[in-house]
Amino acid sequence: MLHNPETQHLWGNQFGFIQVSIPKLYKSDHTFNPLKFVYEVHATVKRNRSSWAIYLTGMLLECLRKYRGTQVAAKFLHRIQKNASMGLTSMMGPVEKMAASNQPIKGLYVMIFNVPQSYKVTVMSYMNQLRVVLGTEKGVIDPQKLKRCILEAYDMINKASL
Repeated sequence: MLHNPETQHLWGNQFGFIQVSIPKLYKSDHTFNPLKFVYEVHATVKRNRSSWAIYLTGMLLECLRKYRGTQVAAKFLHRIQKNASMGLTSMMGPVEKMAASNQPIKGLYVMIFNVPQSYKVTVMSYMNQLRVVLGTEKGVIDPQKLKRCILEAYDMINKASL
């Protein structure tokens, strides 16, 4: 499986990151349109995702790890992520049902801890079902208020799309 030349994907842990500035959305704006905001963010992420910056940062991290060691690469990555307010992790999970000690696993969630961001989002698939996990730094972001804001934003986008 690892040495199959027909394989379209790289196996193992692959790491890359992009930094995206999300545009601001103001309700008081007379041209308030949630769908336009979603399309703007989507276009920005898509543009950045297909840029050479992804490949160059991945190669830089790999070179740092290979020639200077894992600790140097980790410090470099931590310094960059320290300046971000939010981190988003995306991971493809298993498509077949897993079991631990002959007990089937119904759901699988992953959350990354000990990162410098105050707000973390993890998106993962398990058995072709999408799982989204949100995490906030204690005392910095009120989880209930965040939940209300996300639901309100979802409702606004849903109403605008209908």
